[in-house]
Amino acid sequence: MKLVNFSRSIKFVTFALLVTATAAGSYIYRDIPSVATANAATNTNPASSSQASPPKALITLPDFADIVAQQGPAVVNISVSGTIKTGISGFQGAPQADPNDPFSQFFHRFQVPAPQGSVPTQGMGSGFIVSSDGIVLTNAHVVANANIVTVKLTDKRELKAKVIGMDKVYDVAVLKIDADNLPTVKIGDPQKSRVGEWVIAIGSPFGFENTVTAGIISAKSRSLPDDGFVPFLQTDVAVNPGNSGGPLFNTSGEVIGINSQIFSRSGGYQGLSFAVPIDVAMKVERQLLDHGKVTHGRLGVVVQGVNQQLADTFGLEKPEGALVSSVVNNSPAEKAGIQPGDVILKFNGGSVATSADLPPLVSEEAPGSVAKLEVWRKGKAKEISVRIGEMEVAGNNVDGSGQGSQALGLAVRQLTPEERKQVDVTGGLLVENVDDGPAARAGIRPGDIILSVNEEKAASVKQLQSLLAKNKKHFALLILRGDQKLFVPVTMG
Repeated sequence: MKLVNFSRSIKFVTFALLVTATAAGSYIYRDIPSVATANAATNTNPASSSQASPPKALITLPDFADIVAQQGPAVVNISVSGTIKTGISGFQGAPQADPNDPFSQFFHRFQVPAPQGSVPTQGMGSGFIVSSDGIVLTNAHVVANANIVTVKLTDKRELKAKVIGMDKVYDVAVLKIDADNLPTVKIGDPQKSRVGEWVIAIGSPFGFENTVTAGIISAKSRSLPDDGFVPFLQTDVAVNPGNSGGPLFNTSGEVIGINSQIFSRSGGYQGLSFAVPIDVAMKVERQLLDHGKVTHGRLGVVVQGVNQQLADTFGLEKPEGALVSSVVNNSPAEKAGIQPGDVILKFNGGSVATSADLPPLVSEEAPGSVAKLEVWRKGKAKEISVRIGEMEVAGNNVDGSGQGSQALGLAVRQLTPEERKQVDVTGGLLVENVDDGPAARAGIRPGDIILSVNEEKAASVKQLQSLLAKNKKHFALLILRGDQKLFVPVTMG
């Protein structure tokens, strides 16, 4: 579970009781009657009684038991193990302990020697089954850098999972377990949800499997400082480390979000939790299953909010839009003629009420598509067409199948068009990170470019996954290192 420091005051509500001393020295506690009760007790006017309003219908709390019984079996516990790099010398706390590990805070209280190299780590989280053939959704940060991912079902079965792929922008990962006829959740529409509606979370906080907590939707389309691309659902559902990746249900028993983050000063729940809307997560799932990767649109501007003073300065009727404070050189925005001082009011016909509205809209656009922007410039509205670029995300779309790059201990991505021109290749996958594993033992390094597997070209992560799956023990990787090509033999296990 991602944590962000935040302070919150707590109101303590006291209930007044009337205390009467008895002759025996004991005390009798009586509830103080309300004003309405007192008036009713002293009112003897028949006419007044006949005009009394009818009693209001009682408001009952929802019963979540049926939802838990029906949807709970599709919620899973996820445990991961991997390795991380440590410092070269000296003393430090537990080496970048995973915040999902309930013992991470315990280890951070101590100073321990840090060995050079890599050390094993463990973590935990939650997830849910969306397809009966074993497709599971969770958070990307739950399985990032994991070498082994294990999914535990409610029937106590424990199955090794393949990480089909992940998207760090939306913090969503797609897993596959080898099983059939599995229970699945129902997918809902978070756009139809309203602030104030009841919601429940099911997950494994601190390792307590299939724990159920309830609350309400506190806000929608909430933008967080480090995650401006996700329109989060904010709730007051109790969510703690270990709940990451678990489902958020509405009262119809439909998943409307993936519990992802909390604001906290203590490291535990303090009344503010945030979920990735399920429609955003399902777009990631479709892209990964259909194309083996996730793409995000890029505009290339830095924007800020518009307050009343800025609105008056630029001649706007009211504070709205995203004010462009700078434009990235050679970006789609610069090529389209967007300038600092422009206020973006609309994106593809949709209103941009605040600066936080723009990043999610741009991110969802397909790279290469043309978007129409309405901007406010020098007191007039102007329409500008922009060809959307592609956002580059380090370590995104990492294949983690059982015979994929994560099994080798690699994090890879496709080369950008500019990178292909620089190294003069038509395909290839850039090695971004190498953990302890078969690839590291074979001498693969970050910066190497994988060109082929057993003389078959590897032009995409999906192709690499397919090629590695054909040969389960021995591989000959053709790599480009600097300006030299060489074959590297790799042995699994």
